[in-house]
Amino acid sequence: MLRIENIKLSPEADMSALAAEAARILKIREKELLSFRILRRSVDARDGVFRVYTVEASVKEERAVLKRCHSKKVSLSEAKPGYTPPALLPAPEIPPVVVGAGPAGLFAALILAQSGLRPILLERGRSVEARKADVESFWRTGVLDPSSNVQFGEGGAGAFSDGKLNTGTKDVRHRWILETLVSCGAPEDILMDAKPHVGTDMLHIALVNLRKRLLELSTDIRFESQLTDLNIQEGCLAGITVTGPRGTYSIPCRRMVLCPGHSARDTFAMLHERTVTMEAKPFAVGVRIEHRQKEIDAAQYKQYAGHLGLPAASYKLSCHLPGGRSAFSFCVCPGGEVVAAASEAGRVVTNGMSEFARDKENINGALLVNVTPEDFGGDRNPLAGIAFQRRLEEAAFSLGGGGYAAPCQRVEDFLAGRPSTGPGSVHPSYRPAVAWADLHQCLPPFVADSLAEALPILGRKLQGYDSPDALLTAVESRSSSPVRIPRDADGQSSVRGLYPCGEGAGYAGGILSAAADGMRAAEQICSFFKGGSCL
Repeated sequence: MLRIENIKLSPEADMSALAAEAARILKIREKELLSFRILRRSVDARDGVFRVYTVEASVKEERAVLKRCHSKKVSLSEAKPGYTPPALLPAPEIPPVVVGAGPAGLFAALILAQSGLRPILLERGRSVEARKADVESFWRTGVLDPSSNVQFGEGGAGAFSDGKLNTGTKDVRHRWILETLVSCGAPEDILMDAKPHVGTDMLHIALVNLRKRLLELSTDIRFESQLTDLNIQEGCLAGITVTGPRGTYSIPCRRMVLCPGHSARDTFAMLHERTVTMEAKPFAVGVRIEHRQKEIDAAQYKQYAGHLGLPAASYKLSCHLPGGRSAFSFCVCPGGEVVAAASEAGRVVTNGMSEFARDKENINGALLVNVTPEDFGGDRNPLAGIAFQRRLEEAAFSLGGGGYAAPCQRVEDFLAGRPSTGPGSVHPSYRPAVAWADLHQCLPPFVADSLAEALPILGRKLQGYDSPDALLTAVESRSSSPVRIPRDADGQSSVRGLYPCGEGAGYAGGILSAAADGMRAAEQICSFFKGGSCL
C-alpha cells in the first residue's frame, strides 16, 4: 500500500475527484488504482479553502510506482503498532473499584473487565437514558436535580458537550479508544477526521452500548451510588463507604481508580478531610460567547460559506494581554447551543453542546480568562478554587433573578458598560431562560476587564467575533478542575491503592485524554495483580 499525503481539493470535489488526483500524483491511470481509502481529512482555510486528505492506495508494483512518481507526498504505508490491552488475569477475591462513569472511569473499567478483574463501577448519577430525561426537564422547568444533571451521570460532563475527540497529545491508546467508540455506535467519521467530534446524540448511543459491553464482561455497575468515605489503614486504602439506593454501606477495597470529574466538590472535601494530599491548580473562568453560525462560516470560508462539502466552521483564538493575563476560546460548539450546567442549588453554570450534525442556528464557545491559585488563596487551602467558583456561580444566579436564568448581554453593551435590554440579530439558545443584564455585576473585575480588553483583539483575528450583537452568557466556571491530586510514578496518591485520574483529578482535558488516563490507571492495577508489567 502507498500513502499519499496533503492532497488538496476544492470543497466541490467528490470521491471520484479524489481518486483522480491520487492517480495523477502516482502518475498512473485511474483504472490502475486498485483501491484506496481515506486515512485523514481536514479543512485548510488559511489561504483559500481546501479539503485536505491523506489516503492509502493499493496498486500493482508499488515500489516501481513509488520510484517513478518522484513525489514527496508518497511513501510506502507502514503499519503502526497498535495498543495491546493487558492479558487475562484471575479474578481477585476483592475486586478493584472504579469511581465515576465519565470517560476515564468507563475506559478504566473496560480495561479491568477485559482483563478478567470484574470491577465494581460506582456512578453517583443515573444512566444516560434517565439522565437525558432529567436534564431536559431541568432545561424546560428550571427545577434542578443535584444528583442527575449535566455534570453527574453516565458519560460524565462530556455526555452533554460537542463530543470533541481531538487532543494535543499522542498516545497509542487514542486510536483504540476511537475504534471502541465506533464499535459501540459512534460514527466512523471519527476515525478519519483531523478534529473528530461525536456529538451529544451519537455519544449517548455509544454510552449505552459500552455499558452493555461492560455488563457482558461481568462489571458490577451501580448507578446513584456515591463514594462518601474512605477507610484508610496505615496509609493504605482498606475499604470505602458508598451511599446509594440501598442506603449507606461499606465494602472492602484495596485498589480504587478515582475519576471524580471536575464538579465533585463534596468528594474533594471528603478526600481533604481524610488527608489525601491535594493541591490547588490554575484554571479559567469567563462566559459563553454566541454568534450566528452563518456569520462565522462567512468569516472562515469566504465565498464557500454554506457549501455542503464543508463542515460548520469553528475557531480557536487566544491573546496575551498587557497586564499578564491571557484570554482564549475553549470548547467551541459549532451549530450548537449554550446549556445550563448547574449541579448545585442556587448557582448558575453554563456550558456548550452540539449534536453530531452541528446544524443549529448558532455557534458558541467559552471565552475564558486564566485564573491562578494566587487569585483565590490556593496557596493556603487546596479547595479555595472551589470557593472562588461558587462565588461566581452564586453571583450569576442572583443577577439572573433565580430559576437558573442566566445573565446575558450583547457584546456592544458589555464594552460600553451598560445593561442589555434584549437581543439583536443573535438570539440566545440558553434554557430555561436568560435575564438581560450587565455582566460586570457578576464577574470579578479582573475577569470582566480582561474580557473587555480581549474582545477587540480577538475580533481582529476573526472577523465578527466582537460583533455588537454577539451574546455573552455567564458564567462559565467549570472549564477544568480547580484541584489536582498528586500521584507517584505508579499512579497512586498519598494513600496507597488510590489511583486518581482523569479531568477531575487534574490530569486530562477532554474525552480522549481522560479515557486514556483512565486506561493507564487500570494498567497499573493490572500490573499490581500480575506482579509485573502489563503492557
